[in-house]
Amino acid sequence: MINNFLYIDPGTGSMLFSLFIGIATAGVFGLRALFLKLKFILSGGKLSKEESANTIPFVIFSDHKRYWNIFKPICDEFEKRNIPLTYYSASPDDPAFSENYKTVKTEFIGEGNKAFAKLNMLHADIVLSTTPGLDVYQWKRSKAVKCYVHIPHYVGDLSDYRMFGLDYYDAVLISGKNQEALVRKIESLRPAIKQKEIFSVGSLVLDNLKAKLDSRGKIEQNEIKTVLVAPSWGKSGILSRYGEKILNALQKTGYKIIVRPHPQSVSSEKNILDPLMEKFSSIEWNFDNDNFAVLNKVDVLISDFSGVIFDYSLVFGKPVIYADTKFDTAPYDADWLDEKIWSLRAVEKLGIQLKEEDFSKIKDIIDEAISSEKLKAARNEVISECWDKQGSSAVNTVDWLLTKQKEITKC
Repeated sequence: MINNFLYIDPGTGSMLFSLFIGIATAGVFGLRALFLKLKFILSGGKLSKEESANTIPFVIFSDHKRYWNIFKPICDEFEKRNIPLTYYSASPDDPAFSENYKTVKTEFIGEGNKAFAKLNMLHADIVLSTTPGLDVYQWKRSKAVKCYVHIPHYVGDLSDYRMFGLDYYDAVLISGKNQEALVRKIESLRPAIKQKEIFSVGSLVLDNLKAKLDSRGKIEQNEIKTVLVAPSWGKSGILSRYGEKILNALQKTGYKIIVRPHPQSVSSEKNILDPLMEKFSSIEWNFDNDNFAVLNKVDVLISDFSGVIFDYSLVFGKPVIYADTKFDTAPYDADWLDEKIWSLRAVEKLGIQLKEEDFSKIKDIIDEAISSEKLKAARNEVISECWDKQGSSAVNTVDWLLTKQKEITKC
């Protein structure tokens, strides 16, 4: 009887062990952070000469290798100007590590909490990242970092980040005026947070895709129409909401179907993704780190509220179909707003809506989207709102970083 009470099944034991390790790790890092904070306060809020000498002028942090398409142009520009830059990545196979840089130092700093532990004790003038949630989750502001700068990974508005995603950044380098408006509105609703510096540099993502397209050219027209399904992740995404229903309908069109799940789905939605991949093994599943090749070769995109809609429509000039997934704003900053977010309004201009009751007519909807002149006209309007300073985003970004670093180091 006693043995039965003492028995812990392997699953529960593993969970308890992980919980114990997590608490212990948090305690160690918490004590180290407290020591550094006390040291900082006792010094009058100033770094020692030794600490100042070890301060890194510019740091880029990438939480995943998929953001290399954003950071590569910046790293290339630093290298071109012969200015030292430190690039930290939480992906051991980040493409950055295969670059032959001389002035850009690349380093794998571990995954998950190990990466954040290093960042939380960092000494740097400026840290640039696409990662939202600074000072909300594991990634805490270091007292020895002068300025945290966020650069978005897409041109949609930023209120569809998880709640409080940008609150504790010092600056945001936006791609167009659409992003500034709702950042300022969120700030006005949260008077306790400091107003961020906002500067438009253009879109690194779209500039990068357009440069590739201009250099490689479009591929020949497909013999069979090719459809790409590229959803976002979460309960409002296509695969979570419609799964088998939409894939069954697409298979019946006779067109070639490619599904490119959101990278987060691979780790967070295996319970959804794995059964779909097994059942629809005849469909092509794409997991390339760089999405250029697959975007370039398809005739139409089906998505929901994913940023890939803007990459595809605005750069490649091709039609979009967006699924009616009834976007749930609850986890996002958008939940604070009394208006539909810009991204959803823009998608309505760029594409044709697909409702569940229309799945039986999906072939006709695809054909209509491909031939639509109205969708072509809408692209220029959306571009004017979200894609400033085309072709110069990397130069603009580095110029701003250099100017900001000079400003904050004079203080």
